[in-house]
Amino acid sequence: MLDTLILSRIQFASNMTFHILFPTISIALGWVLFYFKVKFNKTGDSVWSEAYQFWVKIFALTFALGVVSGITMSFQFGTNWPGYMQTVGNIAGPLLGYEVLSAFFLEATFLGIMLFGSKRVSQRAHTIATFLVAFGTSLSAFWIIALDSWMQTPQGFEMINGQAHATNWIEIVFNPSMPYRLLHMMTASFLTVTFLIAGISSYRYLKGINLSGNRALIKLAMTMAVVLAPLQIVLGDSHGLNTLEYQPAKVAAMEGIWETTKGAPAVLFAIPDETTKANKYEIAIPKLASLYLTHSFAGEVKGLDAFPGATPPVAPIFFAFRIMVGIGMLMLLTAFVGFYLTRKNKELPTWLLKGLSVMTFSGWVGVVAGWYVTEIGRQPYLVSGVLKTADAVTKVPTNMVLGTLVMYLALYLGLIVSYIWVVFYLARQANPAHIIDEQKSGLTNNIAGASE
Repeated sequence: MLDTLILSRIQFASNMTFHILFPTISIALGWVLFYFKVKFNKTGDSVWSEAYQFWVKIFALTFALGVVSGITMSFQFGTNWPGYMQTVGNIAGPLLGYEVLSAFFLEATFLGIMLFGSKRVSQRAHTIATFLVAFGTSLSAFWIIALDSWMQTPQGFEMINGQAHATNWIEIVFNPSMPYRLLHMMTASFLTVTFLIAGISSYRYLKGINLSGNRALIKLAMTMAVVLAPLQIVLGDSHGLNTLEYQPAKVAAMEGIWETTKGAPAVLFAIPDETTKANKYEIAIPKLASLYLTHSFAGEVKGLDAFPGATPPVAPIFFAFRIMVGIGMLMLLTAFVGFYLTRKNKELPTWLLKGLSVMTFSGWVGVVAGWYVTEIGRQPYLVSGVLKTADAVTKVPTNMVLGTLVMYLALYLGLIVSYIWVVFYLARQANPAHIIDEQKSGLTNNIAGASE
């Protein structure tokens, strides 16, 4: 039955799913724009200037939706989860405040110069503004990841009269999972933007728009991808080992391991059944999970049976983890193939361009799946070992939560469809310089034809 708790969780999940799409792009795209700017300043090549002018429009659109959806999500701490701020507000409040004061204000202050100041300020001032906006997006991610990681692996506090009070802010910010989660998320952001640039540039290339410029961007994107995709696998493995140490129940759900086992198998596919506490239709490789989790074929891996009353929902974590890994493997394969072909062939194969176009928003799928693993895997706690989700939920009537949930879903569906439509609409528009080049080329051909 859908009660207030379940509906509030679905509502927050829908808000988070929608919101995370946009910071994932803006964090890395800000740095890519800074690279375009520096590259143009050094070489004077119009390819990088045109790339900046095109992608800064997408950055502005993405940034706006990220800000709006972030504000909406923060409201839910009061409307849907009043027990959260009441219990841990002394820690969550300052961290969210630091994000606004040190990051959001920095972004908002220099965003106007970045978007509209290229012809009103010096190139140096415009480049600095671009850098500060990019730095602000990363700083914002730092504070948000610090808070979320503290909720996963809390430390540096004490409970007084049912409320958390900080005792060591260094321990709170740099909690055990924070460095791993921050690096994993930042790399995911850059991978998302890498395939976004490759996909949109391939789409434009197929449309015959600014061929040389888009070929350069595809080559750059594949160079980034061939470095970032293997790096993300290494970081993901390190993050997984950290999770095994501090949140073993989450790892057990990810792996589909119900009973504590020595020589645990790696379950490639199964349908977890929480009623029977077993996997149906399991396909597994014997002892492999023990090898990559404990570095021993005979290593013991704790199963869900070791955490009675504190186990997360298994099926959504199990499948989300495999979606995340599957997207990662597809990106890795595409990166190596794309890197090879962009250097070997002068003319890019059509099948590669179409494949990259299809993968334009593939990073979103991996990021959302990864966040589902992270957040659902923390259940039944909102703050691990400190505050249970059921103890923080609102007492607002179920029908009111259901009504706002339906409105949120309808609004978010409309916005995401509109966002993707606008991105591809912008992609279909030729750069002014490209139009002039085509007109010159056509005029030259006409003169040559007349002279013949």
